[in-house]
Amino acid sequence: MRCEAGAEDEFEAACGLLVDRLVRWAGDQGTPVDAFMAEAALDYRHRATADGRLGLWEPRHVEELLLHWLPQQVTELPGEERGDGPGTLRTLLLFLHAAQLADPRGPAIGESLGAVATAEERYPAAMADRTRWGLAKFWAVTAAEQGVDVMDGAALQRFADRAQRGEVAYDQRALDAIMDRRLNGRVLADGVRAEPQLPVVLPPDGELRLRAEASTTVAQLRGLAEWAGREGRVVTAAGLLRMADARELVGVLGTGDRTEGVRSSADLPRLGLLVEWAKKARLIRVAKGRLYAVAKARPVLADPLQLWSRAFDALFELRQALIGTPSGWHVESMLFDIYDEMLEDVLNTLYSLPYPMPWPRLRDSVHLGYRARFQLDGGSDLRHRMWFEHADRDLRSVLDVLVDLGAVEREQGMADPVFLEADLSDPEDSGPELPAGMPQELAELLGAVGAAADPAQARERDRRLREELTAGPVELIRLTELGTRAVRRRLLAAGRDAPLVGELVQAPAAGLLGVLAEDYDPDAARAELADWISARGERDAALRQLTDAVRAMAGASFRTRAQAMLDVLAAAWPDGEGERLLRALRGDAVLAPLALSALAHRELLSPEDMTDAEHLLVLAESLLQLVELAGGAGGGEEALRAQGAEARGAVAAALDSAHPDRAGLAELRHLAARAWRTSAVLRHRGVRGRGRSTGRGGRKRRR
Repeated sequence: MRCEAGAEDEFEAACGLLVDRLVRWAGDQGTPVDAFMAEAALDYRHRATADGRLGLWEPRHVEELLLHWLPQQVTELPGEERGDGPGTLRTLLLFLHAAQLADPRGPAIGESLGAVATAEERYPAAMADRTRWGLAKFWAVTAAEQGVDVMDGAALQRFADRAQRGEVAYDQRALDAIMDRRLNGRVLADGVRAEPQLPVVLPPDGELRLRAEASTTVAQLRGLAEWAGREGRVVTAAGLLRMADARELVGVLGTGDRTEGVRSSADLPRLGLLVEWAKKARLIRVAKGRLYAVAKARPVLADPLQLWSRAFDALFELRQALIGTPSGWHVESMLFDIYDEMLEDVLNTLYSLPYPMPWPRLRDSVHLGYRARFQLDGGSDLRHRMWFEHADRDLRSVLDVLVDLGAVEREQGMADPVFLEADLSDPEDSGPELPAGMPQELAELLGAVGAAADPAQARERDRRLREELTAGPVELIRLTELGTRAVRRRLLAAGRDAPLVGELVQAPAAGLLGVLAEDYDPDAARAELADWISARGERDAALRQLTDAVRAMAGASFRTRAQAMLDVLAAAWPDGEGERLLRALRGDAVLAPLALSALAHRELLSPEDMTDAEHLLVLAESLLQLVELAGGAGGGEEALRAQGAEARGAVAAALDSAHPDRAGLAELRHLAARAWRTSAVLRHRGVRGRGRSTGRGGRKRRR
């Protein structure tokens, strides 16, 4: 239910299988469905969203698909039957829930269907709105409206030539809007995917509330708001604190600013930062010459966790107050220009790391960001080094503030060996195999530094960095649990996947196992499963629910998913009793093929230990999963054909087995007959191959 970005073959297979099963299910339900529109919906979740989860549909996804993606991507030519986007999406959502493929962390089915109903009213107008179209769609429809056969390449080229000469009439206003959207990055497109983060463990909010209360910054912001009060304090014409009040506040809040000889509160950097911070956090405001506490912020001030979260979010708006220059006499660092973007990158890099980040690695990763975003001139290395050092000082100032807030902690120690593993100097070297589930930002960091124009310079930087990391203790940086909670909230708001151990405790068994199989590392999966079992009180009853979920998934002919669910159940089962569980299922009427395959894969069961009947079950299971992994009917036929004549005996043996998936075997028999009949025809005609059929039906895809 999720494929890696760029894994197009895998996605096409998954999409083909899902659409194939959807069409069958809809036929059984007597519900109409447009296979092409279903494919377009899955394309949207895979290609144009940050998380790529095919089974999770929040209202924002529904609206974006129906009112933006389909109008932009799906071309409906004059005279063609209009596709039913809302109706197909409604059927797809019902199918995902009925087949237990919906992500349990998503909204209830009623909420998703309500979002479809809301967007459905605006859907026809959105599809007809040319300003929402993609550029290719705009010109294809324009050509068709003028009588051009867009399926005739030569005719379409002649139309394009005439358009370039200005001989074609078209909607200039719509084209201008389309081009403006493209130039300003407002087009839904590929390349927005962010890989999921590792699952994190967080204490209860009550414990986090106590930690927030201990934050120096929280105490200072609250003290500042209380000092301002409901009656307010007089400020200067420029909106600054009077110097007498500023001196008082420096002592009350303990900012540490030096006030001797200072004539303006603008020259008290720490106090000035707190005042601006409280304004951005909507705790205080200036009105009619006075500084007031915001009345609506009283509940926030009373709850340290809310106040801490408000302060954390406001930090992204403090660029000028934190690292800006007080006048135009000095130039801001490179960090200033991309402050909020770089702060987000740094925090996301630190998020969910199982070991603290050494400062040299973090520093160099940020330097990469500068090199990617700024076109450095041909100045001297010394000049460039000064620029980087200026930006490094600013980044350290930001980290100081994060430490005071309680979002980050720093210590001295030796860097974890993982930060030494990647070969940064060789552009041809992809580096070592990194730990499974490593956060995306860190994996990119470890593999990207070598991407320099000059390999010799990259090798020298690599040498210096390794020397710095191994010479002795370095500064190590990690997020606190408060910081982890705050970054997770922002990741979720951005549509990214950020699993939290414990959030699946109320999930249905199928949803639990599906998420564990796709998103969780082994340790987190064990912890999540233990919480889920504990919430049900009785281990045997919990096991029955879990194995029934695997059984139902296998019965629905999603055998590869059922296999993954059983694998993660065995791996995460408490007390290391997964092998015993699999052996107990060896005689299960439905799950035996999956259990036998799992035991064989783990080398816990040798071929000599299997009976002839069990050998046939494993053989049949492997063929059924092969067909599924190829993408259903069309891809399965091609996969069998690719196996060659030697696979005929295996298929014949599998068809004679006692495998419980009789429908799957019937489909296998049908696909095998078609595959080898087609192969014979092709050999007879001297044809070596042909294009793949999707086996999905529907109208011709036009994007």
